[in-house]
Amino acid sequence: MKTQIFLWWLIIGTASLFSQSASTPAISTIDTKNFPSIGEILRLSPEINELIDENAKIEVLADGFIWAEGPVWINDNEGGHLLFSDIPRNSVMKWKEGVGVDLFLKPSGYTGATNYGNEPGSNGLILDSKGRLVSCEHGDRRISVMSKKGGKMTLVNNYQGKRLNSPNDACYHSNGDLYFTDPPYGLPKGYYDPRRELDFCGVYRLSKSGELTLLTKEMTRPNGIAFSPDEKNLYVAQSDPKSAIWKKFSVNKDGTLSKGELFYDATKDVGNLPGLPDGLKVDNKGNVWATGPGGVLVFNPEGKLLGRISSGEKTANCGWGNDGSMLYLTADMYICRVQTKVKGAGW
Repeated sequence: MKTQIFLWWLIIGTASLFSQSASTPAISTIDTKNFPSIGEILRLSPEINELIDENAKIEVLADGFIWAEGPVWINDNEGGHLLFSDIPRNSVMKWKEGVGVDLFLKPSGYTGATNYGNEPGSNGLILDSKGRLVSCEHGDRRISVMSKKGGKMTLVNNYQGKRLNSPNDACYHSNGDLYFTDPPYGLPKGYYDPRRELDFCGVYRLSKSGELTLLTKEMTRPNGIAFSPDEKNLYVAQSDPKSAIWKKFSVNKDGTLSKGELFYDATKDVGNLPGLPDGLKVDNKGNVWATGPGGVLVFNPEGKLLGRISSGEKTANCGWGNDGSMLYLTADMYICRVQTKVKGAGW
C-alpha cells in the first residue's frame, strides 16, 4: 500500500550548507563556462577514441560535498539542470550551468528526529515514466516517488513484512517495472546493524502493479544497476572489497533473472586505486560506464576494459545529461562532467 508523507522544505538550512565549519566542507559553486579540469582519461584500447574525443577533459562543476551520489538530469524549458544526492547532508542538490549549486530538497532520505549515522540521505535518483523523481532513501529505508504536489509516496519499504536494508540504486524497465539493489550501507552500523531485518542483500523487481519479487541474493553487496539497451541483460555492481565485481544477468521473459555471470573482476585493483564498484550506466551502443577502482571504467558489451575516466577521487556514480551525450560524475566531493561521442541508452 502506498503511503504519502508530505515534505517540509528546510530552506532555513540552506545557508549552513554553503558555509565552512570544522567538520563540514563548504560547497564551492562555479558559474562560469570555463570550468577547471582534473585527472585524466586513460585510453587502454583504441576503441575508447570512438566513445570519448582525444581532447575531452574532466571538468569540475562544483566541489565541497561530503559524498555526492545519484546524478540525474532534469530537462526543463531553461536548458535543464542536474540533481544529485549529498548523502551525509541528507540533501538533494541542484546544479544549473551559469547559476551553480542550490539546495533542492532537505531532508532527502531520513525524516526522523534523532541522529541516524553518517549516511542518512537519499542515494540513487532516477525519473519514472511521468518525469517524477524516484529516490532510494537510506534512513527511511524505502524507495519513494515525489508527487507533482510536493509530497512523497512510498513505493516500497519491506519484503515479506521485513524492512529493507537501505535501497541504493535503481533503474526502470520499459514496461514500468522497477529494479533495485538493497545493500546495508545506509544503516548506522552497516551489515552488522541490529536494525537489520533481512539476513541478505537483495536485488529486487517492483512490478508496475506493486508486486515485489526477490530476484537474487547471490551478491554480497549489490550496488549500481542498469539494463542493456535491448533489456535482455541486467548489469549489477558488487561493492565488496573482497570481491569487487560486476555481474551480467540474462533477463527472462517474465522479468526474472537467470543466474549471473561474471562481467568483470576488479578485485586486484582494490587498495591500489580509489573506489569500489558502484553506480553504472549504459550507452546506446551497449557499452557499460561503471564507477569503480580508479574512476569510471568503460567496457564494451563483452566486458573488455577500453579505458578509465580517472578524477583521482573515489567516484560513486555517473549519469547522462544535456542531449544524452554528456556524462556527469559524482566523485567524492566533486561534481564533474565529460563530453562523450555517444548517447545514453534511452536518449
